[in-house]
Amino acid sequence: MLILAFESSCDETSAAVVFANGNRFEIKSNIIASQVDTHRLYGGVVPEIASRAHTEAISRITYEALDTAGVSLSDIDLVAVTANPGLIGALLVGVNFAKSLAYANNIPLVAVDHIKGHVGAVYLDAQTIPEPPFVSLVVSGGHTAIYHVKNHYDYELIGTTRDDAAGEAFDKVGRILGIPYPAGSGFDSMARRGFEKLTGKTEDFYKGFDKIKKSKLSELKLPSPAIAGDSLDFSFSGLKTAAINLLHKYEQRGEPFPNEEFAAAYTYEAVSAIAGKLDLALAGTEAKCLVLSGGVAANSHLRSMVKDVADKHKIDLFVPSPSLCGDNAAMIAVAGYYAYERGAFADISLNASASDGI
Repeated sequence: MLILAFESSCDETSAAVVFANGNRFEIKSNIIASQVDTHRLYGGVVPEIASRAHTEAISRITYEALDTAGVSLSDIDLVAVTANPGLIGALLVGVNFAKSLAYANNIPLVAVDHIKGHVGAVYLDAQTIPEPPFVSLVVSGGHTAIYHVKNHYDYELIGTTRDDAAGEAFDKVGRILGIPYPAGSGFDSMARRGFEKLTGKTEDFYKGFDKIKKSKLSELKLPSPAIAGDSLDFSFSGLKTAAINLLHKYEQRGEPFPNEEFAAAYTYEAVSAIAGKLDLALAGTEAKCLVLSGGVAANSHLRSMVKDVADKHKIDLFVPSPSLCGDNAAMIAVAGYYAYERGAFADISLNASASDGI
């Protein structure tokens, strides 16, 4: 079947056509209109600007997605749209457009949870696919959450951030380091240079890093965002605040700030905490595999540490290609297919919600 999908939960407007055949998916088109250059001026996403930009782009990219796929609306078997969670104004643009298009053309409509979309991204370019039950970590600008995925419809939230998400914290700390928004790629590269400086290695520099911190980075001590004990939750607010306070201390003393070493220390605390909680989560479930997704899944340091956790538990790790880690409509098509398979159709009364729906 051919699925036309829409994603507009934050600052990317995306439309895609995906061919679904069982658990196999082929991207026919995946058009993304990014607003990064606009929001970079403000250091983050401005919701009202995002909503207006979605309104301006969504019709154009729908035509482009259909043309690129070489199909017409009459060929489409299903319309899927992100309905939650996200910025409410941005979501409403996609939901109302998708409802109108589906209703006017008598095409079935399904609503998709954005988180399930991110998990679905791993089905788009994998030679093998994850079979439930599995543990899934979704890390993005708005989410840092661990799910026990019992089947394609049943997601149990077993760990989450209690305040800031990891991606949001990277962006905010990256801003004080002079890294343009979004900070992900720049922070990743800066941290790599820091790791290489501190360890003298060009790879595998995480093992034994605690000892390096004590000997070389006592001034750059940062708290772990992992909640103590058996909880699988995180709190990135304290790590972010400690990082900002540390920078201010250097400024007050008139000393140059060791950006690269700091980026390494900050990255290590963030990703090692996530890896530790994943280790704990896998020990408490009978997961067949581990799935890592979301925008921060493109971070090379997170990928490396999560791979070590999967190897420790002797299970496969599934991660989307970097181009599919960010928000896109193709991943929404995958989650939409499973909603269709379940018979979870939406009607003209469908509304958007800023809250998580899982």
